[in-house]
Amino acid sequence: MATIEFKKEDFVKNESGDYQIEYKIDEIGQGSNLIVEEKSNDGKYEVVQVPIRRQNESMYICFSQPADGRLIFEKYD
Repeated sequence: MATIEFKKEDFVKNESGDYQIEYKIDEIGQGSNLIVEEKSNDGKYEVVQVPIRRQNESMYICFSQPADGRLIFEKYD
């Protein structure tokens, strides 16, 4: 399984007031199994359920507040 780490600084505030990170579908894959984990203060990761939106060739991972974390996925093209 592949991982992509993200940091609080990577988030951009969208029009609805949520914070999001954009990934190209080519990076993650079409129809991939995707797990989103948030990094806690003690350095451990916890699975979280967050909205994932798709538009054109992009996928947006949305949080109410920026957070450190990672995506875990198995790419299926």
